[in-house]
Amino acid sequence: MGGKYRITGNTYPRMRRPRHRRKLVLSAAAAAVALGLAGWGTLQIVDVFTGGDGRANAASHPRACPSPKASAQAKVLPKPAAIKVNIYNATPRSGLAKAAADELKKRGFVIGKVDNAPAAYDKKVPGTGMLLGGPTAMNGSFPVLATQLPGATQKTDTRSTADIDLIIGTKFTTFSTPAAAATALVALTKPAPAPSSC
Repeated sequence: MGGKYRITGNTYPRMRRPRHRRKLVLSAAAAAVALGLAGWGTLQIVDVFTGGDGRANAASHPRACPSPKASAQAKVLPKPAAIKVNIYNATPRSGLAKAAADELKKRGFVIGKVDNAPAAYDKKVPGTGMLLGGPTAMNGSFPVLATQLPGATQKTDTRSTADIDLIIGTKFTTFSTPAAAATALVALTKPAPAPSSC
């Protein structure tokens, strides 16, 4: 060729479009980010199913809690034969204290005094009855005797003796059946579940 199109020196015309390095760099960076995200997601899924993460492990494999019965203790209550009961009639019906004493004696209780209620309680016990005794009776004799007469109120006084009073109230009709009283007593002696630590 000649004229203005003549090639001189070491300069040659470009026969292809110049490479765009910027596009190549951006493509490589995008691929690296995509691979990184895919790898991180894979690790998270693996952790969930294999227990690598503590919280995921706790959710998928709950910790076994010990049985509450293993650490609880049965409540110890006195037997009826160890409870001395004084029976007082606070109602207008005569002979009620004697009849109640005979029935409780059949059920194994030790009977003390049987009489009309003192003036402080005579015709002043509106419910089925009242259990009256020293402070130690609240968690011992009272629950046992209360199985025979549900709904009886419980009150402590300053006595130092172990005997308790049953003051029969105006709404008294009869004691619980022996079977119902025995069932209630068994329920009282069952161990209370220990608080869960899980």
